[in-house]
Amino acid sequence: MRLLYALILTIVASLPARAEVNIQEVTSPGGLTAWLVEEPSIPFAALEIRFRGGASLDDPEKRGAINLMTGLLEEGAADMDARAFAKAQEALATSFGFDLNRDEVSISARFLTENREASLALLRAALFEPRFDADAIERVRGQVLSIIQSDLKDPNDIASRTFGEIAYGDHPYAHPVNGTLESVAALTRDDLIAAHRAVLARDRIYIGAVGDITADELGPLLDELLGDLPETGAPMPPKANVTIPGGITVVDFPVPQSVALFGQPGIAQSDPDFFAALVLNQVLGGGGFESRLMNEVREKRGLTYGVYSYLASRDLANVYMGSVSSANDRIAEAIAVIRDEWTKAAENGLTEEELQDAKTYITGAYPLRFDGNATIANILVGMQMLGLPIDYIATRNDKVEAVTLADVQRVARELLKPEGLHFVVVGQPVGLETTVGE
Repeated sequence: MRLLYALILTIVASLPARAEVNIQEVTSPGGLTAWLVEEPSIPFAALEIRFRGGASLDDPEKRGAINLMTGLLEEGAADMDARAFAKAQEALATSFGFDLNRDEVSISARFLTENREASLALLRAALFEPRFDADAIERVRGQVLSIIQSDLKDPNDIASRTFGEIAYGDHPYAHPVNGTLESVAALTRDDLIAAHRAVLARDRIYIGAVGDITADELGPLLDELLGDLPETGAPMPPKANVTIPGGITVVDFPVPQSVALFGQPGIAQSDPDFFAALVLNQVLGGGGFESRLMNEVREKRGLTYGVYSYLASRDLANVYMGSVSSANDRIAEAIAVIRDEWTKAAENGLTEEELQDAKTYITGAYPLRFDGNATIANILVGMQMLGLPIDYIATRNDKVEAVTLADVQRVARELLKPEGLHFVVVGQPVGLETTVGE
């Protein structure tokens, strides 16, 4: 595996450190703003639309309403039922995607240039004239309830829910995106209409377009597609008060292998030290088989098949997370090793060789993200939502390269809190019990 990692480093080091993406900011006659990358070589385009807020905007008494509403947007619109809507997409060789997470509702469209007008008229119908037919509601509701039932028996999902409750308290982040069995079963058509109104509004929209379309064409298209959106939606939730006490929470569950999710308060992507933290995490737990955690927990001791860590920066909270699975009689040792590596990194930081290898990998891998119209459109919208400048793609790797060993050592001392790590362990771990705040 070390030879493989060395080969990857060699390959990415030979790639251009910058991704050449020419972004234009387009403002429609009606005042909608989008970022555009023109690529006329293929008669095809991708459009990405996101509405900030996502499942976090659920009415506390109607958990899961926004998720169910989003799932129904492609289940019939205007005079088309679900089957007719699907046939219309197929006839136009266009595809739509409707997705949701805690922070956003995402709408993706891919269409041929020759079918652009008809494709976007179909998308407009889905956004403004969803049918919410009774049979479609019950069909999608049944699918959601099945997912919730399955999640209740999934150790990973149990760990995620438990950690969320510990980290976020009463904040919307602590509640399942899908809702609960009880809340979803009680949702009505009127609840879905209210959820639709809460989320799809102009004051929270971000747009990216990539492909065979010009700035002059995009502006009027946006007004035709989205100009009739209401000005405002539901109020945004406040920032989460992330309070993660150090310790362990054990959730008894009859499985031969325990799942552990661990974390502590994290760092925002807007923080000046974010890139130093990114390099630090690459070495500590984000670098696959060459990370310290993987080397110590898997390679040296054979305690797991995989262990990793990641910076989870959300709109309303920032946490530093990780995950590991191990046999019930070995998970305690795995946790001890992870705590020890967290402590070593906090006290000693990285070596110069680790710093350079991490920077080479991070900068070399970055251009590989820009591998298609839809992917680039996603990146454009993500940049806007994070408040990044339009030239960020061209300057991002410079920010990584500017990270010094002193930067990483300082950030490691400030960010890593070994005593503040909290482990949620789902299983029947030997030698572990709940010890919060000790």
